Amino acid sequence: MKYGKFVSVSIYAAALLCSNLHAQSALGGAIKNGKISGNIKYYYINTHKEKSSGNSTAFANSIGGQLTYTTGEWKKLKGTVTFMTTQPFALPDNVDTSIIGRDNAVKAGQAPGDVIGQKGFSILGEAYISYARGNFDFWGGRKVIKTPLINAKVVRLLPSAVKGAHARIKFNNGVNLGVAYIDAFKQRTSSEFENIVKHALGGDTKAITGNESGVVAPVCVSWKGEKNAIKVIDYYSPDFMNSIYADWNYRHKHSDELSYAFALQTIIQDSVGNADDNLAKAGSVTGGKAIKTRAGAAKLTVNYTSMALSAAYSKVLKDDGYHDSLVLPWDGTPLYTNMITANNLFLSNYGKALGADSAYIGGTDGIKIAYRQDFGTFGFSGYSVTLSSAWFDNDRFAKTQNDLNAVLAYKSGPLSVELKGIWVRNGAGAAADGTISQTPILHQYRIIANYKL
Repeated sequence: MKYGKFVSVSIYAAALLCSNLHAQSALGGAIKNGKISGNIKYYYINTHKEKSSGNSTAFANSIGGQLTYTTGEWKKLKGTVTFMTTQPFALPDNVDTSIIGRDNAVKAGQAPGDVIGQKGFSILGEAYISYARGNFDFWGGRKVIKTPLINAKVVRLLPSAVKGAHARIKFNNGVNLGVAYIDAFKQRTSSEFENIVKHALGGDTKAITGNESGVVAPVCVSWKGEKNAIKVIDYYSPDFMNSIYADWNYRHKHSDELSYAFALQTIIQDSVGNADDNLAKAGSVTGGKAIKTRAGAAKLTVNYTSMALSAAYSKVLKDDGYHDSLVLPWDGTPLYTNMITANNLFLSNYGKALGADSAYIGGTDGIKIAYRQDFGTFGFSGYSVTLSSAWFDNDRFAKTQNDLNAVLAYKSGPLSVELKGIWVRNGAGAAADGTISQTPILHQYRIIANYKL
């Protein structure tokens, strides 16, 4: 009897050991069979401004990029880490830090071009675990994400990233339901993750929210059919702000040569809890105004053979009794009239959430037209050009803002090169209290070479 029990225990122990060895072997195999990807990017930027107070020119060179390692699958799990770096060189006396460490300088209370912002940095920008089984998927950790109001903003050298978790269920009828919890944000020119609400409000965080930190909990419902797609996202941040984003996209293919798409979007923002009370008090950073923003836009795009033509209109409603400009502190630039520079690009710097630019200022009407031509059909494979122009008008502006953008691009395999020219007249910006200022002339030129590994 004792002998039989000993044999049973021995067999069980041997089976458990083999199972553990197999699991370890499977896990080791998943790590060993992972994939490496990434990019090496060179970026040159030159920004020239003409103001009544004087002219200024700043430029910078930087080389950097990302290196990502993703493990193979183990029990439906994968792990991903991404190393990010930006390393400037040949800098002038007046440096454009928007491809280096601009946010580092702003967070330190210095001017954006301060020496702090001129220093390169490296960071573990992503470190997350993902799980996918059937119609369910999940990720948790540091991750680069792309949503309308919290975005990677990849137009600069490095992307922005968040820290949190996200779970999603995909239904068979095309409906997706996603829920997330985000507590930290790393702006693209920052060397560290900061609490997501404190990043938005900086030194005013406690005065506005009653706390030193906060979270954002987005809930997304989307549906995609053969021609139609609908998306609604509610970004809720207790004691700060609730933002609802919704869009509808319709696509129709008339023939192999001709297709068109039409889209509508709306954004609704309101301060909530302590922020709603504190911002409404006299002497607050918004001049005693709680957040109440209503915006919408429409876009039509026509594609014919190798060309695309689009037109868009946006409107942010005016309400003098409230802070009526869009609040976009996490690199979201969602409006269809968004341009390369006139796009709230720096309102995602530390503590700058309550300012706004151009199309995003309360009361602004925006119109944008764009034309894209692929030259492959003319024998110049890989070459394309994009031309766009926008007008932003507001009765609070002294003059209408006009933007012109030109992009000449070349792509061959893993290599892409872009030459960008940006010309802005009367660029408008609004401070947290709604005060409007305009820059008479801004010219910017960029050279971007990117090689995917």
